Amino acid sequence: MNLYSRILFSFTVFLFSYTGVSAQHTAVKAAVGKPDLLQISRKKIDSLDKQLIELIGERERVVKEIGLYKAQNNIPPLQADRFKQVLKKSIAAGGKEGLSAGFITELMNAIHKESLRIEEEIKTTN
Repeated sequence: MNLYSRILFSFTVFLFSYTGVSAQHTAVKAAVGKPDLLQISRKKIDSLDKQLIELIGERERVVKEIGLYKAQNNIPPLQADRFKQVLKKSIAAGGKEGLSAGFITELMNAIHKESLRIEEEIKTTN
């Protein structure tokens, strides 16, 4: 699984883990002798969320390398054609996971915005 697919999958799990949180205030009691499926699932989500953040952190460390290269070679941070390629691949990968193009677009725009922030910061400090 490539880096973008891993990020996409992990971030999706992360986002879905926060939907409906306010509706979960009611305590759920497990049947006697049966594991509490809700708690087990929540632990899985917690673990996936942690992996997701680590993966995004790994991605942004690569962005820093790219930002340094761009700063040293007078290349602007925004490369619109490259982002279009990334977005197209991500939408296709997301579709295979049953995720909407709109969701993937929002997700990748958020990641791209952070990447540009990092690259701009590098550009101004070098």
